Amino acid sequence: MGHVIVTSISLIWVLLTIVATLAVLSALLTPKWLIGPQRIGYVNGTAVSFSAPSVGVFSRCTRLNGANNCAIFAMDGLATDPSVFPTFWKLTLVLFAMGLTIMTFSTMTALLSCCVQSINKKSIFTTTGAIQSLAGIFYILGIIMYAAGWGTPRVVRLCGVEAHPFYLADCSIGWSVYCAMGGTILTLVTASLSVAAEKATSSDKVGRHVEKGETLVCLL
Repeated sequence: MGHVIVTSISLIWVLLTIVATLAVLSALLTPKWLIGPQRIGYVNGTAVSFSAPSVGVFSRCTRLNGANNCAIFAMDGLATDPSVFPTFWKLTLVLFAMGLTIMTFSTMTALLSCCVQSINKKSIFTTTGAIQSLAGIFYILGIIMYAAGWGTPRVVRLCGVEAHPFYLADCSIGWSVYCAMGGTILTLVTASLSVAAEKATSSDKVGRHVEKGETLVCLL
């Protein structure tokens, strides 16, 4: 008979896995990775400060026809011209997509771990933790590739001619980058936490509950 085992450590592990995945997904989809310099316009002779233009991995926000406009600039996907969609940013998109695919799978296995603790005599916790580490590596490489693309024509147009790889010139880092970095750190934390979750679900305390014939063991 199968057992459903939930401990405080395993629950935190599952929740952090979900949060890490959503944080990176949110960062990837939003055009707030780089924030351009503030723009000043004049309305009826009065100086007005407009929203600063911004750019993400494959989308951007700028002011068009008197209104803020956000849209995807990678209209042809990875086949988009490098002057529009920098090659380094294409690599960022691929690496983040691979990492998110892995983390989506690990989210499902983390949820499954409440009911199934091992597959083919291999711990589902440590196996999931290993692939979460791989996702974290993909994220780190993706962020590095993004910064390596700061010298491309798209960034120069936004940040100024002094922009070059790993230097933003007149631009600033947007909240999406911090969200991506936070999600990456959480991903690596969940990978480490998987070991503690495995130990918690196989502890003597859990074993005593199982020996009593309990099918639902909840130790929070």
